[in-house]
Amino acid sequence: MSSPTPARQRRRPDGAAPRVTKRRGRTRARLLAAAFEVFAAKGFGRVRIEDVCEAAGYTRGAFYSNFDSLDELFFALYDERADLIADQVTAALSVEGAVEEAAGPPIQAIIERVAATLLLDRDWLLVKTDFLLYAARDPAVADRLAAHRDRLRTAVEQRLHAARAWLALPPAIGDVPGAARAVVAAYDGVTIQLLLDGDLPAARAWLTRLLTALLTRARE
Repeated sequence: MSSPTPARQRRRPDGAAPRVTKRRGRTRARLLAAAFEVFAAKGFGRVRIEDVCEAAGYTRGAFYSNFDSLDELFFALYDERADLIADQVTAALSVEGAVEEAAGPPIQAIIERVAATLLLDRDWLLVKTDFLLYAARDPAVADRLAAHRDRLRTAVEQRLHAARAWLALPPAIGDVPGAARAVVAAYDGVTIQLLLDGDLPAARAWLTRLLTALLTRARE
């Protein structure tokens, strides 16, 4: 994908990580923002390091002082989005808030909050899908991406455990870990629909239906 990059010292001689200055932090943030725009516009496989540098207004030296490769830059982007989604899941699966808001069963209020707030950004979905296809052809990248995706699943699982008293999981789903995997799969499926038709309200409506089916047992 990306060409080998010059080796550079990541740690000081005493073994400590280099200090992140405000200027360095701003440079990194601008590179990430520029990369997101370029990846969304061109597709991950068509982007060169020079494209990111030009969009950010920096030299290759600035790039290599922050990232070793486009892959590393993407994983930094992925971490940002994974953290954002995990925060959204944590807030939406707050049992206390759901109990206060619920007109019916608290779990339905939880589901509606998740479906209403979870990140469904079409540009990000384009970038993520491009990278998934790239990773599928490179086992090392696929393993690294799988580890990143586990962070989201773990966040969902932790919050579902916190809401366990309100769940009525269907027999086909089984336990909370199974429910967490099903929730992530439903999210992935809805994002594909959104990529194809661009209908965000419909995507959120389908996410509500799917989560209701996954996390509540049908009435006898």
